[in-house]
Amino acid sequence: MTQADPDVTPSLRAVLETVGAIAADLDLDVTLQRIIDAAAELARARYGALGVLEESTGAPLLREFVTHGISPTERALIGDPPVGHGVLGLLIDNPEPVRIDDLASHPLSSGFPANHPAMTTFLGAPIRIGNRVFGNLYLTERAGGGPFTDDDTELVVAFAAAAGVIIENARLYERLSRRRRWLEAAAEVSRIVLGNQDRRSTDVATRLALSAGEADGAVMLLDAHGVIAPGAQDGGLRVAATAGAPIEDPLADPRAEQVWRTGEPVPPRRTGDLMVRFGSTSRINGVLWLHWSPERIDRVHDSTIESAQAFADQMALILEVAVAQDDRARLAVFEDRDRIGRDLHDLVIQRLFAVGLTLENTARIAGPGRIADRVDAAVDQLDQTIKDIRRTIFELANPDRPDDLYDDVQIAVGDMLPSLGFRPSVTLNGPLNSAVPEQVRTHLLAVLREALSNVGRHARASSATVTLSVDNAPEPSVELVVEDDGRGLEAALDGTLAGNGLPNMLARADALGGTCTLGRGETGGTRVVWRVPLR
Repeated sequence: MTQADPDVTPSLRAVLETVGAIAADLDLDVTLQRIIDAAAELARARYGALGVLEESTGAPLLREFVTHGISPTERALIGDPPVGHGVLGLLIDNPEPVRIDDLASHPLSSGFPANHPAMTTFLGAPIRIGNRVFGNLYLTERAGGGPFTDDDTELVVAFAAAAGVIIENARLYERLSRRRRWLEAAAEVSRIVLGNQDRRSTDVATRLALSAGEADGAVMLLDAHGVIAPGAQDGGLRVAATAGAPIEDPLADPRAEQVWRTGEPVPPRRTGDLMVRFGSTSRINGVLWLHWSPERIDRVHDSTIESAQAFADQMALILEVAVAQDDRARLAVFEDRDRIGRDLHDLVIQRLFAVGLTLENTARIAGPGRIADRVDAAVDQLDQTIKDIRRTIFELANPDRPDDLYDDVQIAVGDMLPSLGFRPSVTLNGPLNSAVPEQVRTHLLAVLREALSNVGRHARASSATVTLSVDNAPEPSVELVVEDDGRGLEAALDGTLAGNGLPNMLARADALGGTCTLGRGETGGTRVVWRVPLR
């Protein structure tokens, strides 16, 4: 059995045993509480506090106050913790051990706030980490009455020296743990975004930044001219993603714009807001904003800004790679579309032309009659098929087009079938989807419905044709022709002038700088021609 060293006093042995027990836990918050509990026990003090100093270039103040002997209810009744004035400021201004037998008689004493327990005796000692003072131990009310002794002072000073080493180890462990969380968050962004598991890259990055920083809310602001979800054309920032508790109107805060333009981060200690810039290219650049509530601001540490900035830089690189991957995938699609378009033009259309020519020769050989008529009808169908294929080739060359106008026209015609009693013949020519802008589409579909409505109500027709074409001569324009075999122009005028049909069609054409004419059809019915320029 090992014998105790006789040269080690019981008090020093108690210090060593206490230090060993505390050093087993590397959680910083738990370590700080155990240190002040142990210091109070060693000095036989009823009350104690460990004040952590703010790390700043200005006048040092207390940023954290860990207590012993005061319940959470009592702390709530006392109010805000001290910041380091009065007697507590003695150790801050001059970090040397302080012992006071009567606090009330000390010249720096300013009394206690309401609901604060009475305190008379006082013992304080600084906690150093290397050459820097991390904080101070404050102990009051020695058990059994009377002032603190020289032995108490030596014991607390020795314990404070050992506590500095313990705190430094716990701080190092916590700093590494926090950095590991940020690194794991960046790796997770890379895995999810670049692995095509979720292409909403900004949402993923913002959510993981919120988790890594243990923040309450997060916002990602991106350059409105960037390639990821571009916004307003007048530049500036736009909200690209949010996570956690909402941050009220982030675009109205001038600090975000300043961080974006200067690259200087906004530290979170005073306001709970951390803003760092990320990215420096025209494709990817913006601001990552994290917010902590006052109740959770203690989760912000000295390394938070550095870790958040490193995460933001890695995130910008990941987003750059993701955009490059999208560009390559889009290029592959374009190349495939070009190949399909060439094959349709060089192979399919040419074969259809050959078949059409063969059928025309067959019709001439057969001479007039039913066979020739049927062959001519087949040739007409081949011509329409060739037009449809050419239209498809046009659309393949422009994949980033709006909604399908061909479908919209067919839907509009289908909606009018109950009033017409028959299905009109529909012919669509040219690159309608790529050439006709949304503003013109809205008017065009309204005119089509109005023209077919007039056919159904007034023309008494048995058939009708709808022809929609894009023409580049003499200027790019779109033309809608609706023709029926009904009662003719007079009946159409009687019907349209009785209501708002024709005036509405004329007004829509005039608003777009076009024309609308009403005339007699080839079969004696009515022909409406609505033509507007494409600018």
